[in-house]
Amino acid sequence: MRIGAHVRVSAGYAAAIDYAKRLKCSAIQIFSSNPRSYRTSPPNRPALESFKAARREAGIDPCAIHTPYLINLASDDPKIMAGSLGLLKADLASAEAGGIRYVNTHLGSYGKRDRNEGFVSACRLLEEALEGIGPDVYLVLENSAGAGSLCGGTLEELGRFIKSLDHPHLGVCLDTAHAWAAGYEINSQPGVDRFLYEAAETIGLDRVHMFHFNDTEVPLGGNRDRHHHIGEGNIGFEGFRALAMRPELRDKTAILETPGEEADDLRNMETIRAIFKGAGHAV
Repeated sequence: MRIGAHVRVSAGYAAAIDYAKRLKCSAIQIFSSNPRSYRTSPPNRPALESFKAARREAGIDPCAIHTPYLINLASDDPKIMAGSLGLLKADLASAEAGGIRYVNTHLGSYGKRDRNEGFVSACRLLEEALEGIGPDVYLVLENSAGAGSLCGGTLEELGRFIKSLDHPHLGVCLDTAHAWAAGYEINSQPGVDRFLYEAAETIGLDRVHMFHFNDTEVPLGGNRDRHHHIGEGNIGFEGFRALAMRPELRDKTAILETPGEEADDLRNMETIRAIFKGAGHAV
């Protein structure tokens, strides 16, 4: 399994690669722009080409772009819909220009609209975004913590998107903290086995390209998005060890989004590597 962390690029791509190397990442995730702005700009192709070369030299592959937090593909507000589609298309263009394999996005919230109506609307926006996707880029939909009218809180709903659009470059990213918050009891081998069985039945494990490995102190089914350090929350060492024991996940990518600064990132990366090495993974 390729395991890495979300790294900042605010100081430049070279600094991001240096940071990833200190963490001994074999994969990384970045924001390509301000995650709290609708402003977009054309891809900086020379910078992205240099970033691609630096990742190749460092042996860091794959890379993922996490789309801005403002994206809401399930909204019924025309301005939000247009802004969300623009952000998604911009990140897909950056991914193609920079040899970046994955663009990971949240789906947003239905708000007060009918869920089925919102689902159909979100599918239309995703379909439009996928029309121009590069041949080596995959758009992956992230599960939510399932609060209120959030979209994508269940494996079944994510599977509906995959099956409704049936696009070969559309996949899923499963966040462990969000799954726990949505009620999936993944802190033991039986719980992880049930979770992955349902994922296989509703989504298809071939469509699960990425994981976000995050622990959480939120109670099971608490529907809150709060990340915590690996092994120090309710998922615990047993939950991540159970994931490491599943051979069908060995070709997947996992990104840590745990809180804190460099010392925390180092500790979390060391912990997850130890868990996976103990399960026979080469990481």
